[in-house]
Amino acid sequence: MLAGGKIRTSAHPSGFVSALAVRDGIIQAVGSDDEIRELTGRRTRVIDLRGRLALPAFGDAHVHPVGGGLESLRCNLLGLRSRPECLEVVAEYCASLSPGAWVTGGGWTMSAFPGGLPTAADLDTVTGGRPAFLPNRDHHSAWVNTAAMTIAGIDARTPDPADGRIERDESGRPTGALHDGAMRLVAAHAPEATDAELLTGLVAGQSHLHSLGITSFQDACVGAAGELGLPDSFGAYLMAADYGMLDSHVTAALWWDRDRGLGQIDDLLARREQARDGQSRFRATTVKLMLDGVCETFTAAMSAPYLDRAGHPTDHSGRLFIEREELFEAARRLSAEGFQLHFHAIGDLAVTTALDALAALPAAQRQAARHHLAHLQFITPRDMGRFAELGVVANFQPLWACAEIQMEEMTLPFVGAERALWQYQIGSLLERGTRIAFGSDWPVSSADPLQEIHVAVNRVLSERLGRPGMPECENPFLPDQAITVDAAVDAFTSGVAWVNHAEDVTGRLLPGMRADVVVLDQDLFTIPPRDIGSTSVVATVAGGTVVYGDR
Repeated sequence: MLAGGKIRTSAHPSGFVSALAVRDGIIQAVGSDDEIRELTGRRTRVIDLRGRLALPAFGDAHVHPVGGGLESLRCNLLGLRSRPECLEVVAEYCASLSPGAWVTGGGWTMSAFPGGLPTAADLDTVTGGRPAFLPNRDHHSAWVNTAAMTIAGIDARTPDPADGRIERDESGRPTGALHDGAMRLVAAHAPEATDAELLTGLVAGQSHLHSLGITSFQDACVGAAGELGLPDSFGAYLMAADYGMLDSHVTAALWWDRDRGLGQIDDLLARREQARDGQSRFRATTVKLMLDGVCETFTAAMSAPYLDRAGHPTDHSGRLFIEREELFEAARRLSAEGFQLHFHAIGDLAVTTALDALAALPAAQRQAARHHLAHLQFITPRDMGRFAELGVVANFQPLWACAEIQMEEMTLPFVGAERALWQYQIGSLLERGTRIAFGSDWPVSSADPLQEIHVAVNRVLSERLGRPGMPECENPFLPDQAITVDAAVDAFTSGVAWVNHAEDVTGRLLPGMRADVVVLDQDLFTIPPRDIGSTSVVATVAGGTVVYGDR
């Protein structure tokens, strides 16, 4: 029993009650303290909320828990703000490695380096001849050193892959940064994580998510061994479920290997069946199709060219990672097999192409599957009404909708004033009746839903993540796209439940629903919006079991 608090539920006209009763992991009743105490017995455990706010536990519609967990246990560069800081952490990590061991981990941010790009020459000074492969925080670029490029045979004569780019100096020599598909050139030689390491990474990632109030999620990249610097976590999930170590409910988005084409569908079906065998907490019912890269490396697929630093159009607009014809056929075949489709789409051309592919599907299949597009940095005006029209979920990572350095210095100058207004249009899509779900993309950015809700409502970073007094904390980015606290909470609760076909069991605190609850130290509905980011999780309950905090 949870009592003595403020519990958000649609079961009461006010939207709140003070207590709820749980039996065998299921909510039995909600109401006043007196009403719920009538249902208790001598052996009932009572958790006193002490007036605090309880919400449905958060979900995450796009996250990488195993990769995030592994990076936190390796050379972790997440959150470091400068080149010297990154080099210092790499040097400290290398001191614990044997000679010749690979340096792995990652999480660096482009804004920490002059021009947004680290170099092999810098990395060579601290790695002691060991090969290094360190993806950045968004896993669309990797920092590698000379030893790693030598092992991979990368030199001035190595061509760029069709879906990526090798950063080079004026003479054509690689400088140590690999973008998107070029990451595979080195990733193919780096050691794969062992089963034990993957399981340890999953447990670490799950614990981190629990500490942030998250009990269910969609892993946005299961099966991309070597791709994006992320491991194939499918076996780790099966082991965790078999060993009783999975305290979350997980939907796996199986990776669509863009080099294998339609021949991989049988393998995806086999994995879906394997996840069904006796598993109640893990299922593999979704396929992830990555359509483009990111704007900062000019690999996001745009309908018009990027600009140069002088504001003039270039001859480059990015490209689709999956050709349009193949994408349409893949979408048709996968949808017919009952898969949900989860698209990575950042550039406006990628968004348009994904919507076109879904529009070509039978309406009944499309509505049943609840397909979703993630990231959605740029949406052209002519596509804004198509999400609701097609029943497509807009899966945003709201933390990115702010004027941080990467936005100010590495995006806005290269897209121009008109396209700048097309970014992260959460409010406008909501007004048009689009169903919204939120995710973090952790470890790309913070997994904390409270920080993401802060940005969704205020369109600035909180002072916990940003630099107080600086633009990212003070200057709202496209403030007309801000949404209410209620809408933001819904996007992280019932919105994620809808995407994962779990709206009948989680995402709301109602009798008959799973007892997934998060307790906060502040009331999001009464504090000033600017204080949302100072809120913390006190306790997390998953299926009636306290998995974090007050026990």
